[in-house]
Amino acid sequence: MKNKVVIITGASSGIGKALAQSFMRAEANVVLAARDSNKLQEIVQETKADVEKVLIVQTDVTNITDCKRLIENTIKKFGKIDILINNAGISMRAIIEKVNLDVIKRVMDVNFWGTVYCTKLALPYLIQSMGSVVGISSIAGYKGLPARSGYSASKFAVQGFLEVLRIENINKGLHVLIACPGFTSSNIRYNALTGDGSKQGESPRNEKKMMSPEKVAEIIVNAIKKRKHRIILTSQGKLTVLLNKFFPKLVDRMVFNHMSKEPDSPFN
Repeated sequence: MKNKVVIITGASSGIGKALAQSFMRAEANVVLAARDSNKLQEIVQETKADVEKVLIVQTDVTNITDCKRLIENTIKKFGKIDILINNAGISMRAIIEKVNLDVIKRVMDVNFWGTVYCTKLALPYLIQSMGSVVGISSIAGYKGLPARSGYSASKFAVQGFLEVLRIENINKGLHVLIACPGFTSSNIRYNALTGDGSKQGESPRNEKKMMSPEKVAEIIVNAIKKRKHRIILTSQGKLTVLLNKFFPKLVDRMVFNHMSKEPDSPFN
């Protein structure tokens, strides 16, 4: 990965931060994108990265003007794009009956449209370099998770979009990776939106029992190197996807029962 030009959205925390640190240590040219540029500066200092090989671009991926500036600034500084990692994302926790529709729209804007905007704008450069487009999806992109309607919908949409992108460019050398982590110990649940759009503020799950962002990043970087089509992480995630192919009704009940055990579950 040395001297590759890598753009990472949502790079200020969680999987995005871990990916950024991994690429910086590998001496790649890393472009960090997130809404909070101060956090991005802290990551660079914490990693002791070569500042000449790092570009910080304050970016709200729901804003196409921001996404254009992200790509333009990358080309201006580094002259090419080898890898785009669409990692920016938010979640939600509310049943459809009680959720404000603006919450679902917000989740779709970040998770789906953010991926579409950045990928579309970076695509000519990625085709030129025969580079990699990475979408950080989720097991929720295979199986709908109750109380996460907007989140699951956005991840299903991301996977469909990236599959089409891969097929359309099958003869152009473009690599498309769909990465599907299971539950990962990050701040996504702390920042998840409730039914009225406010932040949840605390995780309803035991974060200590989840895969670490660093481990997820390690697996994703290795998958990019091997130009894999998709990866499904965690044994629970792999089992869910496999069982859902053959016993979807059974998995419906299993998923409901599992999610109902969360503290303050909306199903209790």
